[in-house]
Formats: sequence, structure tokens, C-alpha cells
Amino acid sequence: MIKLSERVSAIAPSMTLAISAKANELKAAGERVINFGVGEPDFNTPAHIVQAAKDALDAGYTKYVAAAGLPKLKKAIVKKLKIDNNLEYDPSQIIVSNGAKHSIFNAIFATINPGDEVLIPKPYWLTYPEVVKSCGGVPVYVMATARHGYKVTAAQIENMITPRTKMLIFNSPCNPTGAVYTEEEIRAIAEVCEEYDLTVLSDEIYEKLIYGGETHFSIANCSAKMKENTIVINGVSKSYAMTGWRLGYLACSEKLAKAISSFQSHSTSNVNTMTQYAAIAALQGDSEPMSDMLKAFGKRRELMLEKLDAMRPLGLDYVKPDGAFYVMLLCDNLYGKYYDGKKIHGSMDVADMLLTYKKVAATPGVCFGDDDAVRLSYALSEEDMCTGLDAIAEFAKECTAKP
Repeated sequence: MIKLSERVSAIAPSMTLAISAKANELKAAGERVINFGVGEPDFNTPAHIVQAAKDALDAGYTKYVAAAGLPKLKKAIVKKLKIDNNLEYDPSQIIVSNGAKHSIFNAIFATINPGDEVLIPKPYWLTYPEVVKSCGGVPVYVMATARHGYKVTAAQIENMITPRTKMLIFNSPCNPTGAVYTEEEIRAIAEVCEEYDLTVLSDEIYEKLIYGGETHFSIANCSAKMKENTIVINGVSKSYAMTGWRLGYLACSEKLAKAISSFQSHSTSNVNTMTQYAAIAALQGDSEPMSDMLKAFGKRRELMLEKLDAMRPLGLDYVKPDGAFYVMLLCDNLYGKYYDGKKIHGSMDVADMLLTYKKVAATPGVCFGDDDAVRLSYALSEEDMCTGLDAIAEFAKECTAKP
């Protein structure tokens, strides 16, 4: 009998699988399901990006290239980091990988030893702790409460640091909360990280999806030391509607980049070549389609928040998100109540009942370490969004104090 390794056995199965499986069953049976669980833009990849991939295929660019990425793409990333983030890097400090998730794995694998502690603000993107565990690290959670806008403070981080603490995973704009940290808040956190010589993995994949006048500020921009200790993660999935293309990248110190490049050369080698040419077109080409996408998300966000405001008398609440395309809908006031004779204990019950009775798919907050809420995405049409939100309001109205 084949025995599983301790590494893979430590990884928790996705708690969203049951909800996703049920949603797919309903769809297969012909039911209309409103899906608030999507974590990708519902826009097509812009035509000029698609054309660049076709041109690469026609030109015969289908061979192996350097494991760390095409030189031309790495130069485009360097230029992007300078223009958008005021960060100076050399192409030798850039690694192109199979999506930002792959970049995150490479970064953690290359820096975390067994027993090292990694601080993760909570609620968190559900992959962070699983990658840490798979690399032998120990996730340590720093609670970001709804009451404080789903943001952790420098003092909270400092209070969680032990002699075993090696890294802070920092995500702004944040998935799942949509929280965007201000420059002042980030600089305060950076001071703590510098004092304790922590590595920071800064996941900036949602940096271009920010609303309401807020701006993105990279923690690597705080000081020369902070830049040296930061691994910047980004990619083309969210900003350019290229989720299925699978291309992410990281920027870090040259020593670390060399180590990650060596590892990647033995694990996956290069990202598929035509996608890299498409990414060059994304970074260098017309930005108008993406500007239109951002405006559409902004409009949906305002519409969703307007409808959620009307649900507050029903016991539902939320924290206004400034980035990404998610809202955490606080539903803990429904816990202890009943729907169709069944008691509601937590976010999994809410998600399951919404799908069963209202044909609405939402992601239970317990997946992100916060059982007080469900995550709603506004990466869906306005019509579907309004229909789904009305169904959620109906569900809340129909909950009863007794079975």
C-alpha cells in the first residue's frame, strides 16, 4: 500500500468542495444557480492579449525558454514595478511562475524551514496556511476583526512574534475581505518587521482593483532594508482577466531569486511560452479594457453595498471593502436561529442552506478562518447579483427563533 507523506497529509481538504459539488449538481439538473463564490473576473481576456498568444504560436514560439522567464517579459515586469510601485529591480531578481499561487509556494519553500512560524492575518486566503504547512512551517494567525475594518495593526503583529517567527504574509488589497491598508498603516507594520528581521511575503495580486480613492502602497517601498526582506508577489490573473493563463511572478533579492530559479528549473521549468508573450502584451499594451473592467467592478460594488445596507435590519451586516471584488457578509446574528426546522450553527450552514433553498452559492467564511461571515464576490452580472442578493434577504427574513 502506498503511504502518504507527512507533508501532504498535513494539508487540509478544501471546505468549499462540498458547496461547489452541490452547486454543480444543481446546475447539471437544470437549476439556475447564482454564484457569489467566483474568484475571477467575469470578463474575457482583452483581444490584443489573446492575439499576442496567437502570434507567438504562429511564429513557432513553442519551445523551452529560461526557467525563470523570458528576458523580454522580465524586463516588462521590471518596468511595471518601477512605474506602478516605484520599486527598482534588475531582471535577475524576477521569477515568472505558473500563477501567483505557484510564486507563493516557491517563495515559502525557499525560505521556511521545519518549525519556522509564519504570521498570517486572519481572515486569510485559504491557500496561505496550507502552503506553509506543506513546507514544514507553522501558521500563526493574527486576528483582523470586522470591528477594526479587517486590518491587523503593527502592535498585534509584534505581540505574536516569538524566536521562531520567520515570516509575515501580507495581502493588500485583501482576499477575502477587500481591505486596503493605508501607507501609514503599512509603514508601521514595516517598522516591526525590520526590528525583528522578518521576511515579508507581500501578495499584491489585487493591486489594480481599488475603489473610492484609495491607493496601493507596497511594503517593499518602505525602506532599502524592507525591500531586501520582502518578496513581492503579483501576476496577470486578476488585473488583466487572465486567470486561466496561469502566469504570476515574484520580485526579491538576487540571492533568493537565484535559489528559486534553480528550484523551479527542477520542478516545472518555464511557464508555457505563448502565455509569456501574452503577458508581455498585457503589461505593455492598451490599458483601456482593464480600466473599463475596473469601472464595472466599481459600479457593481456600489450596487451591492446599497442592497446590503437595506439588509441590516434583517441581522446582516458587512465591512465596506476598498479593493478586490469581495464583500464579507456578516451573518452571525442568524446563528442559533432556524430555517425549515434546521438550526443554523455557523457559516457552513448558512452557505449550505442558501444553496439548497435559494439556489445561491456563497463561500463560507470558516474557509478563511472567520466563521462569522460568508464571502460574496461581485464578479458576476448586475442582474444575477441583484437576484441573488434579494434571495439572501428572503432567507434572512424567513429565519425563525424556534424550529
